[in-house]
Amino acid sequence: MDFTQKAGIRIEHWLTHNENHLKEYEAFAQELETAGKKKSASSIREMAALTAQSSECLRRALKDLKKEDGHV
Repeated sequence: MDFTQKAGIRIEHWLTHNENHLKEYEAFAQELETAGKKKSASSIREMAALTAQSSECLRRALKDLKKEDGHV
């Protein structure tokens, strides 16, 4: 397995990991909101939004990696 293949696997792993955390953050923000902890819930939602942004960066990196390697 060459470096590009390993890099793709690593990025895919990070993307999956991020997406799993995103689901947890959203659920936890809802729990906080239900418990009346609105400011804390807001902060967790902000973190969830940033995680979604980082996931988009990972998607672009994976897409670009494939393009740079001649796979579209």
